[in-house]
Amino acid sequence: MHALLRAFGVVCLVAGLGFVGHGSRFFTYAGEGSMIHWVYYGAGLALVGLLLIIFSRPSDEP
Repeated sequence: MHALLRAFGVVCLVAGLGFVGHGSRFFTYAGEGSMIHWVYYGAGLALVGLLLIIFSRPSDEP
């Protein structure tokens, strides 16, 4: 279960950073107009991914 959460966390982190790059126009994809919502969604998704990675560590308790 820890490995699955960690893998999902990495995917969320990478996708979130991609959305931030898209919203800040670092990556140029199709579409024009206001892109600031992509930055917010990407930052939130990256934060969720980072939290999943942090909390997916196995505990030392038996």
